[in-house]
Amino acid sequence: MRKISIVVSVFNEENVIQLYYEAFQELKKELAWDYELIFVDDGSSDRSREILKHLASLDRKIKLIFLSRNFGHEAAMIAGIDHASGDAVICMDVDLQHPLEYIPRIIDRLEEGYEVVNMVRTSNRSVGLLKNLSSRIFYKLLNRISDQTSFEENASDYFAVSSRVAQVLRTKYREKIRFLRGYVQSVGFKKTIIRYEAGDRAGGKTHYRFRKLLSFSLDTIMSFSDMPLKLGIFAGMGCSVLGLIVLIYTLCTFRDAPSGYATIVILICFLFAILFVVVGIIGEYISVLFAELKDRPIYLVEEEINFREE
Repeated sequence: MRKISIVVSVFNEENVIQLYYEAFQELKKELAWDYELIFVDDGSSDRSREILKHLASLDRKIKLIFLSRNFGHEAAMIAGIDHASGDAVICMDVDLQHPLEYIPRIIDRLEEGYEVVNMVRTSNRSVGLLKNLSSRIFYKLLNRISDQTSFEENASDYFAVSSRVAQVLRTKYREKIRFLRGYVQSVGFKKTIIRYEAGDRAGGKTHYRFRKLLSFSLDTIMSFSDMPLKLGIFAGMGCSVLGLIVLIYTLCTFRDAPSGYATIVILICFLFAILFVVVGIIGEYISVLFAELKDRPIYLVEEEINFREE
């Protein structure tokens, strides 16, 4: 029988782990494949570790990876993919916003020969209008400036890949600044999408605050597009045109020209604003390059449970 590896990221989710496990116990009766359930604890500081260890002692199909500290959601999913042994891998969150009832449908698509299954949200009522709108704007902007691939709008960290694609992610896509759902969409192979409505969060609070989302968005743009670097060229061209206009105006009004104080101040402020924006963009790219050059590990594992027998 073929086996599906289900990778579930956990960070301070003591209120929802048991609920997820109970929901999965009902679902597994419908699975056409054998399974392994891999929980990756991303340095939780609550009772998540204790609860996970208790579940693993009851069910040997539950496998646990404890990272040495909080490396981030993306690193946790990569750790799960690296340790998965199934014929395909499903990545999802533990908070039940990624509906488990879609797993049999995902397996059906994998049996049809698809190697990448992207789960695309149709709506997410648990977040506000502003976050939904900003997410849509982000994907439209990314698709506009990226010359590498076209991204599905509202694609999520709920996805499935075949063992072949998982191996590509293990060996080829090892950047320190990551956008895993983007990698999944850019690897190629035969892919499909399944649309779903995100469920309500089962408990706790989201760990993605505005500042973290903004940083994540900037890193993603830097990883998939060099268009921001070209803004310096466009800004320089615009400033040249503006300078030419000011020059013509000065020549035409030479005899009764004003003191020019206001014009000079406005031009200096404008040009320095453009300069600092361009320097800031270059700095962001340098920070990405610096992170790659340091070549530090994406994650460090502190403990593994129920992997030894394999």
